[in-house]
Amino acid sequence: MTPYYQDDAVTLYHGDCREILPMLGPVDHVITDPPYEAEAHQLGRRAFSGRSNAAHPKGIAEERPLGFAAITDADRKLVGPLMAAKSRGWVLVFCQVEAAMLWREAMKPAKYVRTQIWRKPDGAPQFTGDRPGMGYESIVSCWAGEGRSRWHGGGRHGVYEHMTVKAAAHQTQKPEALMSELVSLFTDPDHVILDPFGGSGTTAVAAKKLGRRCIVIERDEKHCETTAARLAIRFEHIEGGLFSDQIA
Repeated sequence: MTPYYQDDAVTLYHGDCREILPMLGPVDHVITDPPYEAEAHQLGRRAFSGRSNAAHPKGIAEERPLGFAAITDADRKLVGPLMAAKSRGWVLVFCQVEAAMLWREAMKPAKYVRTQIWRKPDGAPQFTGDRPGMGYESIVSCWAGEGRSRWHGGGRHGVYEHMTVKAAAHQTQKPEALMSELVSLFTDPDHVILDPFGGSGTTAVAAKKLGRRCIVIERDEKHCETTAARLAIRFEHIEGGLFSDQIA
């Protein structure tokens, strides 16, 4: 199994995680953002276009179909146990709130701990106006390690407030600040993080920046190219494997 990209901290595989996961060894944690469920594909396609008119001074909503297939129940039931089996610690999975219980069940025997949320202050409103907008995503958090779960957040709330990514390289790209916060709170330096749904590589960027290692799997070669380019540009001033504090 040849990596698509590899450096001192990140190994990226181009392929289907359903096929690659069984070939990997254990890791310390899994942090990942799988495709949305079918309901979110249907309900989450409208966004501000950047254009406006007299009737819609704040912006016109338009359809923006997602460029990837929704996750199926069969895939969730296959991938969930694989992620739990590979992890020696946390398994954190982004999803819509309606799917939180489904992921909780799929990741057994990992112990369900909490469903956290990423709150989006600039999230799109409910354009129809007939119901509340969402404004957040859920993060199902399970512990696959031995003994009690451990993290660096003490008793703080599992609520993370970060703006969405503008001009994103991926339609569901997570903010680097959000992923850095999760990596800092749930992992230790030199830990290995696995992201089976790598997207544009934000988990890998955050992991490398914070002195962790990361294994990424992504089936779309376009996003593999983006990940490799982001890592090369972001860390071009790193020398000798040491992480410069001056890198923004």
